Amino acid sequence: MASPPFQDGRAGIDAPLVRRLVAAQFPQWSHLPVTPVEVDGWDNRTYRLGDELTVRLPTAAGYVPAVDKEHRWLPRLAPQLPVPVPTIVATGVPGEGYPYPWSVRGWLPGETADRGRVDDPVAFALAVAGFLRALQRCDPTDGPAAGEHSFHRGEPPAHYDPDTRRFLAALAGRVDTARATAVWDAALAARWRGTPVWFHGDVAPGNLLVADGKLAAVIDFGTCGVGDPACDLVIAWTVFTGAAREAFRRAVAQDRGTWARARGWALWKALLVLAQTVDTDPARAAAQQRVIKEVLADHDRAG
Repeated sequence: MASPPFQDGRAGIDAPLVRRLVAAQFPQWSHLPVTPVEVDGWDNRTYRLGDELTVRLPTAAGYVPAVDKEHRWLPRLAPQLPVPVPTIVATGVPGEGYPYPWSVRGWLPGETADRGRVDDPVAFALAVAGFLRALQRCDPTDGPAAGEHSFHRGEPPAHYDPDTRRFLAALAGRVDTARATAVWDAALAARWRGTPVWFHGDVAPGNLLVADGKLAAVIDFGTCGVGDPACDLVIAWTVFTGAAREAFRRAVAQDRGTWARARGWALWKALLVLAQTVDTDPARAAAQQRVIKEVLADHDRAG
């Protein structure tokens, strides 16, 4: 879950702590400089370790399951995917006052899709769709079933029904709550009965790297798992528009019910962020309003 830059020291994690952890547990890298990345995430803090490595540390206990999950599963998924994903080089243990396991990874070059140059939006949408289709073809045997570790992505969106209805009530007059409620009810009614497949869980601009104008890598599999892939379609409204959205829609080849649930996932997240920012951050609030309007319009067209 990518977020704007933060001052070093968030969640009690800073560069001196990372240097101490590396020196104590991986002394072979203790001579390498440690610097915060330019754009950090929320679930984890990430630091450059020299030129070829990164250190990634969960910011809270709820994000800890991702460390072992990515360590176990990314090496199995990577050979079957069309673009690079993080390579886990080593995993660390709690120490130096830091209470959670952490990881050392290979550095993946590129800029996040919200900051880097995308030469051809349609080609980019097709590349993202190709990545998702390849991920869904990976063998799900013994994979982590959707649940708390994936923040319930991959499960029915009904888990977030109380929150969504609370947001709708709080935002009455700021969004078209009648149409939004219809979108949400349709998402809950579109029961998923498919075969569980791998999903990423957070296909967002901050987790898509671009280089030379093209998709170069996909990062942050912390919310990945095996279940319903509808949550991975949210990017259709958060990033893609016009011809790119339609190309993505055709390429991912999902049924009407999956798209209905995807609209529910997009609506839930947009309402959540809008409720948090509507009176404090006009730019972010406007972005969520745009997503909501696009989702409502898409539902109307779907009939």
